[in-house]
Amino acid sequence: MTTILFNKPYGVLSQFTDEGTGHPTLKDYIDVPGVYAAGRLDRDSEGLLLLTDDGGLIKHLTDPVSHVEKVYWSLVEGEPTSEKLETLAKGVVLAGSGYGTLPCKVRAIPEPNLPPRSKPVTPHGPTSWLELRLREGKKRQVRLMTAAVGLFTLRLVRAAIGPLELGGLAPGAWRELTAQELRSLTG
Repeated sequence: MTTILFNKPYGVLSQFTDEGTGHPTLKDYIDVPGVYAAGRLDRDSEGLLLLTDDGGLIKHLTDPVSHVEKVYWSLVEGEPTSEKLETLAKGVVLAGSGYGTLPCKVRAIPEPNLPPRSKPVTPHGPTSWLELRLREGKKRQVRLMTAAVGLFTLRLVRAAIGPLELGGLAPGAWRELTAQELRSLTG
């Protein structure tokens, strides 16, 4: 069994084929046959992506019933008041889908030590960093959640999945999980 921790750069699709879009894909970074992403990050998001050839592990990591926590750092435009953070923590209804998110943990954090993004962020007002800890993952969920309270995500980085963290892994770099790390995901 092969399981890979990858630091997905900004602008890269979370799949191995570009389907004619012209965007970079996982195949531009990872030459390991038979592995697939356990969940996705949209093209504009960065950070930790797990790839594996174990279908059971993919199901475990992506099924909300498993309650595997994912940690996101979101650079938002706007003022994250205590009321907005409390609303996010209780759960919000996502625009367009009507889906109500599960409660989550959210807090303002100091700017994390991240490498510059290939396309610089250009805010039009004050910005802040938030840390969101979710146990579910809908399409563009963090961006839709922050927008629901008037905080617009300018940069989004997944920093952790369960006990696994990006650590010092550079954007575009990957490594195989150790046996101990793999056990920590499923234990």
